[in-house]
Amino acid sequence: AAGGGGKSGGEVLDELAEEMLTKIPHEFDRERVMKKFPIRFDESMNTVLAQELIRYNALIEAIRSSLSNLRKALKGLIVMSADLEQVVQALNTGKVPALWTKKSYPSLKPLGGYINDFLERLAFLQRWIDDKMPTVYWMPGFFFVHAFMTGGMQNFARKYGLPVDTLNFEHHMMPESDYGKPPEDGIYTYGLFS
Repeated sequence: AAGGGGKSGGEVLDELAEEMLTKIPHEFDRERVMKKFPIRFDESMNTVLAQELIRYNALIEAIRSSLSNLRKALKGLIVMSADLEQVVQALNTGKVPALWTKKSYPSLKPLGGYINDFLERLAFLQRWIDDKMPTVYWMPGFFFVHAFMTGGMQNFARKYGLPVDTLNFEHHMMPESDYGKPPEDGIYTYGLFS
């Protein structure tokens, strides 16, 4: 314990875990989402969304359960396991716990940047769910970008009756603008940088 009325390391960790738990939402309701965006032959992006939600839900569950269990262990309600001890070490050094990275998209960010990026990704998906399919997709927000790109090709292939394995992507840099509707063919994306 710290002297002079300061907080103990356990109290600081508990507050950090509590703060993160208040920011990180609960898992997406996939059943409700799939009713709004059903799997259809003519719209592969619904399948992409379904797959993304599975991956993000697994990560949300890993983060929320580890933080919740950490708080319980700090209060002596459960045993501090080796996994939770590793979470403690990671949080104390500002790193992303290995328990999370096992379920995560690739990221080299420290803990604070990782959490902010994670929340942005979840917000992107939530806007998609709440409003409608985006006209412009935030490419770095996808867990598995390859599936997103394949979904775009599948939509084109099915529209024109072409074999998807004969297609290639052609990229065009577009001016910054408000793209209010999707392109006739292809997909609009943003967020790429060098």
